[in-house]
Amino acid sequence: MLTVRGAELVWTGSAERPGAEVSVGADGLVADGPVGGDVLDASGCVVTPGLVNAHHHLLQTAFRTLPGTRGVPMREWLPRMAAAYAAVGVDDELAHAAAAAGLAEALLCGVTTVADHHLTWPASTGDGVGIARAVAAAAHGLGARLVFVRGSARDDPQSAAASADAVASALADDPLVQVAVGPAGVHSDAAETFALLGEVAARRGLRRRTQANEQVDVEVAARRYGRRPLELLDEWGWLAPDVTLAHLCAITDAERDRVAAAGVSATHAPGCDLPMGWGVAPMAALADAGVAVGLGTSGGGSNDAGHLLADARLALQVAPLVGRPVSAREVLGWATAGGAAGLGRPELGSLEPGSAGDAVCWDVTGVADAGVADPLAGLLWAAPGRRPRHVVVGGRVVVRDGELVTRDEREVATTLTALLTRRG
Repeated sequence: MLTVRGAELVWTGSAERPGAEVSVGADGLVADGPVGGDVLDASGCVVTPGLVNAHHHLLQTAFRTLPGTRGVPMREWLPRMAAAYAAVGVDDELAHAAAAAGLAEALLCGVTTVADHHLTWPASTGDGVGIARAVAAAAHGLGARLVFVRGSARDDPQSAAASADAVASALADDPLVQVAVGPAGVHSDAAETFALLGEVAARRGLRRRTQANEQVDVEVAARRYGRRPLELLDEWGWLAPDVTLAHLCAITDAERDRVAAAGVSATHAPGCDLPMGWGVAPMAALADAGVAVGLGTSGGGSNDAGHLLADARLALQVAPLVGRPVSAREVLGWATAGGAAGLGRPELGSLEPGSAGDAVCWDVTGVADAGVADPLAGLLWAAPGRRPRHVVVGGRVVVRDGELVTRDEREVATTLTALLTRRG
């Protein structure tokens, strides 16, 4: 049991409560009243729900700022990343080390839930259960929530489906881990892959996720099928309420309406889309059409950082380039409840009673917040690289006074660095 006490302001996701407390019971849920137990000092802080990174590629944490991957078209970026994966060797050990670094970074940036779209499955990894368990173990070691997406990128459709089924079975009873399925996109996976992974999802009760309207996605769909990506996804049964689409750059008004009518959710990833040259996705228009919008960083191979709050600030700044301005509260909603909705997890992204006890205490007493009239909006507008003071997951303190409680940050970093050096 835990009580977060002394905050300047608590934002529950639906209300702002000056001076309120957040109490988390023994069940790990936000309580409607005092619970006793330990007290976490949040004086001088704004408290928010834990952030939800709704689209990440944790493996890419090991492959940041690689030569030849900046300022190039995606058709060149993809083979260069693939060559780097092959040179290092993707296996359980690398998956664990990269995931640990990415998840540690996430927690230290106020993210309590990460959706990891894993797309790289060398033949040597067999059914993929070892990689899935390695990433899940990294999450457990740090105390982060994980959504492990068994993805596919040109994998054999039958093998991908069998692996997804095996992964779902292996992680079925893990309270910190949710499993989903997700082809990389119509540029890499054929209709059969989408169909077979969809069958696994239906049988197992899993969410479905994919990427749409990336640069190469549009090019390949036009060349190979004479169609647009969203047309294909609709035809293949992948525009539905259990589907979340990442990126969605350069969609037309008609495509926006098609996505909204299908009940699909969307994930905005401006920290990836802009440096990759894909443009700005019209997320405000999608939200106005009734689409649940989440926020993700995407992977280190395109973004280089897993700082979701910094990308929320970027989303705030670039929105007027493609539509109406958005408010800090709206974008914070994307980074919390919006992302949770796309995961089918309404208990996340909120601090109302009955919600998961995931909370972040953001210190607003420093010089970067001096003169800020609205401290909640200031979380995005001021101090773009800010770290939280404390982070709580399910009532457990996993970051205290800016430091990981569960593992030593330097040890996490040196483990990955040493592995890459040894294999390089």
